[in-house]
Amino acid sequence: MRKSAIRAALVAVLAGVAGFSTPSRAETGQVAVVFTKGGLIIGVGGGEGVLTLRGKHYPFTVSGMSVGFTVGASTTKLVGRALNLKGPQSIEGSYAAGGAGGAVAAGAGAVQLQNANGVILQLSGPKVGAEVSAAVGGVTIRLK
Repeated sequence: MRKSAIRAALVAVLAGVAGFSTPSRAETGQVAVVFTKGGLIIGVGGGEGVLTLRGKHYPFTVSGMSVGFTVGASTTKLVGRALNLKGPQSIEGSYAAGGAGGAVAAGAGAVQLQNANGVILQLSGPKVGAEVSAAVGGVTIRLK
């Protein structure tokens, strides 16, 4: 019994010396975005948003482009969650998206995107305008 206690203490000391540490926990933040898009064939859009993390607000800009069949214009107000954050800066980057969708007058949109940092945005909200698209594109987020 005593040998196992000594062995456990030795393993703990060696782990500390070797630099082992518990991995940092990823955080979840709240996101609100207003994105306006318009185009014919090539869709271009942009907007602004706010990440709320640990009670602080981090404003950001959103820009994006899609290539494919896009006709019309729309404004989408999205809210949701940002998962796997390792600080507010990890929300920055390019998010790939692909798919088909459309809205006439007012409808609902939902999207899940992921960037190279592993951050996943799960967003949904109403789309206002007249736009039909079957395009592949993405968005880029930059903190202000």
